[in-house]
Amino acid sequence: MLTAKEKSLLSALEPRAASEGVEIVTLEIVGSKKAPTIRVYIDAEGGISFDELARTQAWVGDVMDELDPFPGAYMLEVSSPGIDRPLRTPEHFARFAGETVTVKTAGPVDGRSSFSGELLGFEDGCVVVAVDGADTFRIPYDNIKKARVKGTIDFSA
Repeated sequence: MLTAKEKSLLSALEPRAASEGVEIVTLEIVGSKKAPTIRVYIDAEGGISFDELARTQAWVGDVMDELDPFPGAYMLEVSSPGIDRPLRTPEHFARFAGETVTVKTAGPVDGRSSFSGELLGFEDGCVVVAVDGADTFRIPYDNIKKARVKGTIDFSA
């Protein structure tokens, strides 16, 4: 799910994040090679406040300055995961069981590479998704390219 560079940056940030009481949900590098953007998505018990975003932006910036991951300029963005929260780790897939998710795979599973349905959890190295309330698919974790909670908003409340 992550490139080698993204994994390297994530590994460098995770110890500090743990000491700050913040979870790094995921990290992505987007944009052009000449002017990349590093996006760091964070979460914490009880959610993320604006003050927490500002504090985290500061120390993540310091770590990135030390690492100097790209020669020249790059942008750094720190934000909450949002309504369409990315799922990256086996723990994420277990924690968000019961939610509606979308999963894209690197290679086909039972002739498909895109799944949308209820996340049933994580078992024996596989993400388990019920599609259309009937078909259950066991998707090998190492075959997952991208996975997200499918956000919904209830306007009736």
